[in-house]
Amino acid sequence: MQHLTLFTLALTLIATICLAKSPYQSVLQHSKIRGRQHGPNVCAMQKIQGTDKKYFTNCKQWYHRKICGKPTVISYECCPGYEKLSGEKGCPAALPLVNIYNTLGTVGATTTKMYSERAQLREEIEGPGSFTFFAPSNQAWAALPTEILDALVSNVNIELLNALHYHMVNRRLTSEDLKHGSAFPSMYQDFNVHIHHYPNGIVTVNCARLVKTDQHATNGIVHIVDRVITAVTNNVHTFIDTDDDLETLRTAVAAAGLTQMLESDGHYTVFAPTNEAFEKIPTEMRNRILGDPVALRDLLNYHILKNMQCAESITSGTPLETLQGTVLEVGCDGTDMTLNGKAIVQKKDQLGTNGVVHYINELLIPDSAKTLLELAQGSVVTTATKLFVDAGLGSHLSGSETLTILTPQNEAFKEGVTMTGELKKLLKNHILKEKLSSSLLYHRQELETLGGIKLRVLVYRNSLCIENSCIAAHDKTGRFGSMFTVDKVLTPPMGTIMDVLKADDRFSLLVGAIQTAGMTELMNQAGPHTVFAPTNDAFSALPKADLNKLMGNPQELAGVLKYHMAKEILVSGGVGSHTRLKPLQGDKLELNMRNQTVYINKVPVVEADLMASNGVVHAVGAIIKPLSPKVDREQADDPIRTASSMRTDSRIGVKNDDLFQKVRKSISSRTMTRIQ
Repeated sequence: MQHLTLFTLALTLIATICLAKSPYQSVLQHSKIRGRQHGPNVCAMQKIQGTDKKYFTNCKQWYHRKICGKPTVISYECCPGYEKLSGEKGCPAALPLVNIYNTLGTVGATTTKMYSERAQLREEIEGPGSFTFFAPSNQAWAALPTEILDALVSNVNIELLNALHYHMVNRRLTSEDLKHGSAFPSMYQDFNVHIHHYPNGIVTVNCARLVKTDQHATNGIVHIVDRVITAVTNNVHTFIDTDDDLETLRTAVAAAGLTQMLESDGHYTVFAPTNEAFEKIPTEMRNRILGDPVALRDLLNYHILKNMQCAESITSGTPLETLQGTVLEVGCDGTDMTLNGKAIVQKKDQLGTNGVVHYINELLIPDSAKTLLELAQGSVVTTATKLFVDAGLGSHLSGSETLTILTPQNEAFKEGVTMTGELKKLLKNHILKEKLSSSLLYHRQELETLGGIKLRVLVYRNSLCIENSCIAAHDKTGRFGSMFTVDKVLTPPMGTIMDVLKADDRFSLLVGAIQTAGMTELMNQAGPHTVFAPTNDAFSALPKADLNKLMGNPQELAGVLKYHMAKEILVSGGVGSHTRLKPLQGDKLELNMRNQTVYINKVPVVEADLMASNGVVHAVGAIIKPLSPKVDREQADDPIRTASSMRTDSRIGVKNDDLFQKVRKSISSRTMTRIQ
């Protein structure tokens, strides 16, 4: 029964909200549904603890119980237009329909009512007509600076009357009529009031939030707003052009050619950095950006949103697109407006005819205005950044060369790494000779480095790698170059697969086996190949008689070795939870990654990604054997049970009762020795 009730409530909620005509109505309907258990026409309201700010609640806020990062408490109040009756549940009675003057008292806007009488506006709003009154709440009047309030009340017949007339429109406007971006001529010299109706249900007039809407009267309608609004006569550029605190910004706007745009019609949001904000960044960086029209334009456009966003419209962090093309996260923390999580807005809601200006005390620098060296600073690649500078490569990263830098994450380096000649050479091969985007890379593409070598691009289902280094984060695209954050220090290819094996003493037995099997030419061919190379320990683990027998049969030996090879290149970063490779001889190889270790048919790789010009080598500590289809994965993790269940695939040239059965006995014997 309880599940049925919840299901019915959910259907009602969805149906009611879908029928709502506007975002505000959707939120209001949700509040009504949450409050209906307390009686008819009851709305659930969320109040931020420690303040007087209340909001109708939406689904997200209801469950999170937070607005602007602060906890809220739920209260239940009469929905707009209704009142309580003594002895009855909820708010069953509609408010009496009276003129606007009396409605102001009914809805609690008593200060506006008082000033209306003082300014001799009472007769007008009691008489015939069809008006909309955006009436400031009592708290809004109390929050007005003393000098402004004194100036109004000292000249009630002109200043106060004009101020009140600016809060009025000579037509009836319900919340449904208050469309986003609309403007209506006020009753003060026809100066427009500017409406914004946001997706979260917040409605503002000149950036003042409507806290009670649709209070109907015989001669119009009243909306209660949370601040006293003033006439808007200037565009947003005028704020920049006339405020000495924005002198550096004014010069920058002119240099970037943005003056005309900020004077044109639109609905812009400008986060205006003060002189102090420009002074905070390093002098060299500031001068470089101010002297580079392209970087400067990107920087300024990063401070401008495509839509007008009043401070009161923000109830949680929201990504908003800038004119520069990327996004800013505009949020709030209590009463503070935040950008990218920082409370750097020091003056809010300076409203213009074509947008709004918020003053900020910290410059927002987009990646597109930064050098490669600046991109790398203060991120997860600080170790690599320092090493590039120590290697004498800083000039490449701070200049105007079009490059791409491969920057390994900090954890890719051993602790206490020091600069050597070899490391300098290696780091130079982490810098590519052109500005790239990872989205345009393709499989087996070759990229030239400053060190003069070619690196291969390797594309896998869930990863994109350059040699053994796989991209671990989104690209950072700077003014002249790009930065790819990678998970490992690059290992450039060093000769053919055969060269790699010969250069490593761990593979001396394997090199001999390859030569015995007549596969030297194969290991030197163009490929690409992936070789799972058994170490000397892997061969030594076999009983001596079996090893001698295997080495004495080139055909059988070639079959075993070809089961350790695939005709494609697979680095460790391309291995997923269930990856299969087709060996040169045999059925399949099954690979997976566990605890940062690659396993092939349950055999762990002891060292991965020894890069060669014709492929890659992965060192393994045991001879790889086919997995029986009857062996489940848990059983295969047990080396004794796995070995006992193995059956030789006839296609790799080893008989069932021969080599692999003896391998099992060898493993069992060594295991018992360890137990003893």
